[in-house]
Amino acid sequence: MCLQTTAQVNYKSREEIPEKYKWNFSDIYENWDAWEADFKAISVDMEEILSCKGTLGESSDNLLKLMTAQENLMKKAYKVYQFVSFQSTVDTRNMDLQAKLQKVGLLFAGFGPVTAWISPEMIAIPEATMKQWLAENKELDVYKFELMDMYRLQKHVLSEELGKLVSYYSQVSETAGSVFEALSTADIEFQEVELSDGSKVTVTPGMYSQITTNNKNQADRRKAYEAIYDVYYKNKNTYAAVYNGIIQSEWANARARNYESCLDASLEGNNIPKDVYLNLIKTVKENTAPVQKYYKLRKKVLGLEKYYGFDGSISLVDFDKKYPYDEAVKIVTESVLPLGKEYQKKLKTATASGWLDVYENPGKRSGAFSAGVYGVHPYMLLNYDETLEYVFTLAHELGHTMHTTLSNETQPFTTSNYTIFVAEVASTFNERLLLDHMMETTKDPKERIALLTQSIEGIIGTFFAQTMFADYEYQVHTMVEQGQPVNAEILTNTWGEIADQYYGDVTEKTQYSNYPWTRIPHFYNSPYYVYQYATCFASSAKLYKDVTEGSKTEKQEALKRYITLLQSGGNDFPMEQLKKAGVDLSKPEAMLAVINQLDKLVDQLAIEIEKIKN
Repeated sequence: MCLQTTAQVNYKSREEIPEKYKWNFSDIYENWDAWEADFKAISVDMEEILSCKGTLGESSDNLLKLMTAQENLMKKAYKVYQFVSFQSTVDTRNMDLQAKLQKVGLLFAGFGPVTAWISPEMIAIPEATMKQWLAENKELDVYKFELMDMYRLQKHVLSEELGKLVSYYSQVSETAGSVFEALSTADIEFQEVELSDGSKVTVTPGMYSQITTNNKNQADRRKAYEAIYDVYYKNKNTYAAVYNGIIQSEWANARARNYESCLDASLEGNNIPKDVYLNLIKTVKENTAPVQKYYKLRKKVLGLEKYYGFDGSISLVDFDKKYPYDEAVKIVTESVLPLGKEYQKKLKTATASGWLDVYENPGKRSGAFSAGVYGVHPYMLLNYDETLEYVFTLAHELGHTMHTTLSNETQPFTTSNYTIFVAEVASTFNERLLLDHMMETTKDPKERIALLTQSIEGIIGTFFAQTMFADYEYQVHTMVEQGQPVNAEILTNTWGEIADQYYGDVTEKTQYSNYPWTRIPHFYNSPYYVYQYATCFASSAKLYKDVTEGSKTEKQEALKRYITLLQSGGNDFPMEQLKKAGVDLSKPEAMLAVINQLDKLVDQLAIEIEKIKN
């Protein structure tokens, strides 16, 4: 007889968690003495960098000395920072780790003012001279992409004096974002509500998600929705002032570096054409019919007279199957076989070698991520809870982990770091492979409905919603750049106009419907970031189609191009990397492929729902 046990996921302490489910920090440093040695060595590298001042234009050897010293410093900096950061991530209450993080932060903060001379001195080297040095000194080859790209951005390089001045204001520029964090976390006071069963709960973001996902009573969901949004609504004028401050700071920095707009400043570093951003917004806004069709289907299946935004997470069927972690790893591992046995083998190594921190423990931060340490391996955070959603999260984050692994194995340090513009390609590609695999291997109609819903929600959340956010950011930034007023009323009306274009009259309006802008962290922490979720999703959809459809030879060639993309790190501009892989985001086809994919999935979901009725 075989006994199958479900892994414990509610650990009372980190010590209870088996070692195989926890990060192995010794892969970075054996002990704190080794960490301290590298921490001190960073200062030595900085002295080496400073010794190059005034010499860069004299010879290729002097330039190589600087580039080598910078690389040595950055390799150590990644390790020194991540060794502390990762440990703090799983033990946020450890004040000793917090102190070490501050120590590292202070060290790094001192780099800006004392290295402001580097860019203007490098750009003073004539481009023809640089090309000659690159031809003659082969040791500079690894830096070629970085060195030649600076001439493209030449007009945006500040003088040493201006660079130093702007660096002094960097912390001031970050103040508005810190105010948002304080207002939304430390100083926020969430409201208590009484639900229909008589229980009283404080509606935090986590509790709100729990109620809107699991509570079948629409009145309870509405109470939770009104309670959480009322907190942000009451501070709407403060949020508007904070957001205006952030954009004003961006606009000041963009003008200081001779950019025509904040969008130009955001895109030009990676050589992304502005038309890619604007065409994404236009194409998606003109093709929101599949989203509205999905919400109409949900309204019908749930039997609701009126459908609201807070009804969007409740399950269409009763499905609460649990997926123990080891089973989830097996499922995800099997699902990536179309990417080849070598890819699958590397993924198995990732899940069995102390690269993943799997379970929640007291003091561990929430969420999931994958972060690389060059020369070591990626470290992947989970808070695995055995739900279907987290099986997809596992596949998603393993996509990032494999991308980093392949890049670091293939690229030198200087070109190993891939851009955000391609970062979500591998993760969303893996999710699609997982959907296919699970749909092929399950006959449970409720599980099939749950899988399709998971995929549909992923497309809406990653592609449509992020494009809507990108549209909102563009409109508000344009107002600031044109000297127009920005206040809570204007921000709310702008949101409402865009939402109407996306959702039409499918969802009912409430007092709080147009206030999500108050609580979306990306707007405040990383402006002009979210559009990349959508472009990555479109890219992965096109690549997935190429890898899984067509003749055997066509699929093999597409797979080869895809793996080459993952191996290419940051060795070229991201648009060029994607073109080599078979995706041209300057054309609407990639976006339309996602839109058509969603339309087909909604139709398939409707068919599966009819099956369980009969």
